[in-house]
Order: sequence, then structure tokens, then C-alpha cells
Amino acid sequence: MDRTPAGRPHDPKGSERFNETRATYTVRGSEQPDIEKGVAVIRDTVRTLSPKPGVYRMHDARGDVLYVGKARALKNRVANYTQVDRLPTRLKRMVSQTRSTTIVTTNSEAEALLLEAQLIKRYRPPYNVLLRDDKSFPFILLRADNDFPRIMKHRGARKAKGNYYGPFASAGSVNTTINALQKLFLLRSCTDSFFSRRDRPCLLYQIKRCSAPCVGRIDKDGYGDLVRQAKDFLGGKSSAVQREIEAQMAEASEALDFERAAMLRDRLRAATFIQGSQAINAGGLGNADIFAMASKGGQIGIQAFFIRGGQNWGHRAFFPTHTDGLGEEEVFQSFLAQFYEEVPPARCILVDRELPEAGLLSEALQEAAGGRVDISVPQRGDRRRLIAQASRNAAEALDRRLAESGTKAKILQEVADVFELPEPPQRIEIYDNSHIQGAKAVGAMVVAGPEGFLKNQYRKFNIKRAQTNDDFGMMREVMERRFSRALEEDPDRDGGLWPDLVLIDGGKGQMSSVRDTLEELGIEDVPLIAVAKGPHHGREGREVFHFPDGREKTLPTNSPVLFYLQRLRDEAHRYVIGAHRAKRSRAITASPLDEIPGIGPARKRALLLHFGTAGKVRAASLEDLQRAPGISEAVAQTVYDFYHPAG
Repeated sequence: MDRTPAGRPHDPKGSERFNETRATYTVRGSEQPDIEKGVAVIRDTVRTLSPKPGVYRMHDARGDVLYVGKARALKNRVANYTQVDRLPTRLKRMVSQTRSTTIVTTNSEAEALLLEAQLIKRYRPPYNVLLRDDKSFPFILLRADNDFPRIMKHRGARKAKGNYYGPFASAGSVNTTINALQKLFLLRSCTDSFFSRRDRPCLLYQIKRCSAPCVGRIDKDGYGDLVRQAKDFLGGKSSAVQREIEAQMAEASEALDFERAAMLRDRLRAATFIQGSQAINAGGLGNADIFAMASKGGQIGIQAFFIRGGQNWGHRAFFPTHTDGLGEEEVFQSFLAQFYEEVPPARCILVDRELPEAGLLSEALQEAAGGRVDISVPQRGDRRRLIAQASRNAAEALDRRLAESGTKAKILQEVADVFELPEPPQRIEIYDNSHIQGAKAVGAMVVAGPEGFLKNQYRKFNIKRAQTNDDFGMMREVMERRFSRALEEDPDRDGGLWPDLVLIDGGKGQMSSVRDTLEELGIEDVPLIAVAKGPHHGREGREVFHFPDGREKTLPTNSPVLFYLQRLRDEAHRYVIGAHRAKRSRAITASPLDEIPGIGPARKRALLLHFGTAGKVRAASLEDLQRAPGISEAVAQTVYDFYHPAG
């Protein structure tokens, strides 16, 4: 038995949730693939455990995570897996593949629940319920790092200083709300660099969506009042804000300042629009998240509504995977734990059924919520009506999902028929590259499956070896790097990394390049199809599909399969163009000083402010470099040596 200490699990929120005394053990067993050997590995692990709370991970022979679980008492919980007769079929399969385990102890079961959700999202084990959603939730950010704060849409880590409002269900709902808020509060949305360069108002001022603080059309105190009103409105005090604007409009009318009165009237209309566009009536609820579940045909759908400040900020449907053989309440609780791994929870969470460990989940979410979190099942009144509405939406969303799944299954079967595949493809990879006369060349891989695009598996390839304007060479380089890595990481092709179909944007030349590259790697059984635009490049529906053996095929212009393949190709094109533009933008803003090792942004800025240009930095003597403010003798020597190498 081999015991190896492991480091602290990564905590994306950066909080010190887990105690420093926990230990991790790895227990290795025989490679024989049967359930007795899996049970033997688990028994060896149980001997090292104590009845403490924590998280356990089951690994297969290659070290991939099969399952992540949490326990109030690790010894008791992990020991249950040795009682094979009591396990459901899915867990028996998991035990039969288990060849090592990893154990992490925590201070409490609530901490274990948080860590479990974190690790499930990181490793995506095949035997855990998975929240399949590649999109992060957007927020509205009212920044606080400027005398005239900016209102903007925000995704990702909340690092910028300011007030965050959300989550919103979609980017569309955020954009609609920001547009209305601009009309209501006239807050700027421009970047700081754009703001600092203005010498006259921009178009947003002309159409009454900004108060133009950039050119002094409003002073700091006046803008501060608008910011205060915006915070009150987004924080749930919309009625008080409306009353304040109504009073200001009445004062303007009495003073015969009809232009100001008309502007305030337009702001009131914007407030009414925001409140009148709510899909559900959530007045008096404050901040709450509402969840309801529906199940049908072996699939589960969960509908979520986000209520903030009594306003509905949108709704979204989720469809967890790996739910076979699990109870609905267990799936629901696992979903909520993963959902709140990235989204700050509301203090009030309404659900449509009792959860097995609602108290534990509530305790685990307290830190992120900044106070007590109440998880409840409403029985009467307005809250019960909201749950009923969420339940109807969940059932309707699941019906649409099942209908779409049936349609996609039919299309994938037709794709298999058209391209002579043995069965419908479960993983399709689409490749494209982009460059301008060979410069800043980028290749891209887009992945699609039965459930749509798998955006977390997209890949970009910076072209390094191919010659200028050599499209065929670029495609050869991309395919060599992609499949060399697949051969190294998944030689047995059982890790889900190998495609059932490869689509290449191009014609016969690209097909020959890809085919020859894979043959050199010893790969001859991956189906390849090249998609060319046909004789009329600007016309959709004339695509020609090239087979590796030289055959060509076209599809009817109204074929659903053709439309599906066009979507795949267009997504690859969109993704690679975006990657290419990003690379070009970085090159445009790059500085020769970026190449100097050990010189960070602050020192580069100090050098450029002192000397003016990178060329003057290069020409400076060592003494001149040492005189630059913020540049030490060691840094000056590093810069000088970089431009004046010895010998």
C-alpha cells in the first residue's frame, strides 16, 4: 500500500475553507479489471480512515477520476462500497473500475459538500450527476474605481472593485436591462480610455442615454446622485426611486423647466418598462432563487428563476446528465451544490420538493451568501404560485428538450448514412484555420455532440512551423499536434477524446493533407470529410463533401443534414476568426519590451514614461537606465544586457 501526501485542493474562490491537518492517501491495487479487485482497493483504503468528514475520489487504472463523494464519516461511507450486493448497477460498474482512491478530510460536512461540488465541476467524473452548462452567468457591474462610475456587463471572476448585480439568466436579459438603466439613470457605459479622450459628447448623450460626465455636462455630485438612485433601484428600492423622480419632475414643471421635466418623464417611462417587462410577478419577494424539477423519458429538467430586488432577472433551464438510477431529490441536491459553486446564492431559495440534506446545503452556502440561507418548499400564497409557474416552465422546457433530442438523433443518424459511418457520431470535430497572408496564423477545433456544441472542449492552435500562405501545411500541423496528443493521452480510445467524424473546412488539398498526416501517425480508421464551398463560393447549399478515397457528394439544398453541417462549419469559422482577431490585437498592442525576461507591466510603463519609446530604451546607456524612476540597478542591468549581449 502506497501512501502519498497531496497538496491542498484548488479553491477557485480563494477562501480558506479546508483545515490544514487533513491528509490524502493513494492506495494502488492490481490492474485486473474485475469487481473483486476494486473492492480490495477500497478495503485497503478503509483501514487508513477515521470517522471524520471529508471527500473521497475513486480513480481508474489510468488515474482518471471515476466518482467524487462526500461523507460525514469517511470510514463508514467508503466502507459501504465493499458491500457490493447493496450497490446499484451503476456503482457496481464504478467499483469494478476502481484502482486507487484519494481521501481529503475537512473540518465539517458542510465544507465537504462544497469541496465535493468543486471537484465534480473540475474533474467531471462519469459516475456523478453533472451540471452540463458551459456558459457562465452574466452580471451587471457598477464600477467604483472612477469618480464617474461606469455601468457594464460582466462575466467571470468578480475581481473589479464595484457593485455586482445578478445573476442574469442570459446576456440578452443583461443587455436589455442595461439599455433601460441607461435611459433611467444616464450612467456612462464607455471604457475609461474612451472617457478620458472625449472633448465633446458622444451619440449616447444625443439620444439621452448618458449624462456626458466626460465633458462636464454633469458635475461629480449630480452624477453621484444618479449612481445612488441606480444602486437603490437595483437593490430593490425601485418604488422609492420612482417617487423621487416624480417629485423632481413636479418641481421642474412648477419652475417651468419643461425640458428637464420631459427628461425626467422619459426616465420614469424607462423605470416602468423595466418593471413591466417581468415574466413573473415577484413583488415583495426581495432576493430569491426559485427552482422546480420535471422528469420524463429518463431525463430531468430543472427550471430556475432569479429574483433580485423583487424583479425577475430571467430564467434558465438546466438538464443534468449521469442521472440514471438516482432519486430525483438526490439529483436536485447535487445540482444545487454545483450550481452555487460559481453563482452567489440568494438568501432565500425556493424549491418544489423536500431535499434530503437541505439543512447541510444551507449551512454550506452561508459563507458565500454573507448570512443565513433559507431553503424552503412553499405550501401556500404567492410563493407557492411562483413554484407552480416554475414547475410548468420546467415541464415545458423538458418537452422541448426531448423533442429537440429526437430531432438531433434523427439528423445524426442521417449524417451516419450520408458519410457511411457504422453508427451515429457522438463526437464530431470540425477544423479550420485563419490568417492574413500567412501572418498570425491560427488553427481551431470545434467539437459537437448529441447535446450540441461542447464549448469547453474547443481548442486553438498557434501555427508555428507551416510556411506563409501554406494552408495545407497549416492543416497538417494542426492535425499532427491534435492526434499525436490523442495517441499519447488516450491510446486505448476509451477516454472520449477520439472523434467519430472529422470535418475539415476545405477541398481536395486539405483532405489529402489531413489523410496523409494521420496515415503517418498510423491512424487510418478516423472518418474524414472535407467541406468545400463548391463551384459558387458565395452560395450556401452548393457545398461539396470530399471523401478520403476521392469521391465527392452533394446534398439537396433543403436537406436538414446540410443545414446541420453548415452550422458546424460556421461555428468553426466563427471561433477561428475570433482567435485570429484576438492574436492580431495582441500583436498590435505588443511592445518590444515584452521580450525582456523579468520585466513586468509596471517597469515597462516606467521605462516608456521616462524614455518615450521602446527604441530609446534600447539605445540608452546603462547609466541612463539606472536613472529612470522606479528602475533598480539590477533591472537596469537586465535591460542593458538584453540589448547588448556579451560577445
